[in-house]
Parts: sequence; C-alpha cells; structure tokens
Amino acid sequence: MTHEMKLQPKYYEFILNGTKRIEIRLFDEKRQEIKIGDTIKFLKEPELNESFEANVVGLLRYNSFDDMFKDFNISTLADDSMTKEELKSVLEEFYTKEKQSQYGVLGIRIELI
Repeated sequence: MTHEMKLQPKYYEFILNGTKRIEIRLFDEKRQEIKIGDTIKFLKEPELNESFEANVVGLLRYNSFDDMFKDFNISTLADDSMTKEELKSVLEEFYTKEKQSQYGVLGIRIELI
C-alpha cells in the first residue's frame, strides 16, 4: 500500500540527505494503517509539486515524543543542526500532549527507494 504525507521543506531535505531516517507522526487512525513493507510518498510543502518515495522498514510505538526521544539521537530523528527540544516544539505545534496521550506516537523507519 502507498501512503502520502506532506513534509515541511527542511524535513523533506533531511530525509533526502540521509540524516532523518525516522519519520515521526501521531499514531492516529490514518497512521494505524501503515505496515512494514508499505511505501510512503512524501510531498514537499507548500506547493506539493516535489516528491519522493520511501519504504517502511520499521514501526516504533511510543506513548509520547519524550519517550521516543530517549531512545534516539537527533541525527536520526532530524539533523544535527537541530536540538531535540526544537524538534519536539515543532511536533507539538501539530500534535498536542493531549493527542499524544490519546493516540500515542509512531516512529516510521524509512529507506529511500
């Protein structure tokens, strides 16, 4: 199955450059559909006219971003140009602590196709 996800330009480039190897999302209904072996088509915001595809090679379930961040370096979750606190702040703009408590979070291990 192929899924589509939008990415801000910075994170789009981090994946293409090979630094970001885990895409982080809320484990909501849409993400519960993702399985190992699926493909994700990432679309670069805001125009959505650039894209690439990656294979899902692992799924990591956590209760919160804080829990996930204990297990990984920023170089795997984004890029060394950011701190974990900066990344968490960006994620929580989209996914509140309440939503994290409701659904949990998902780390999607990906490999570029």
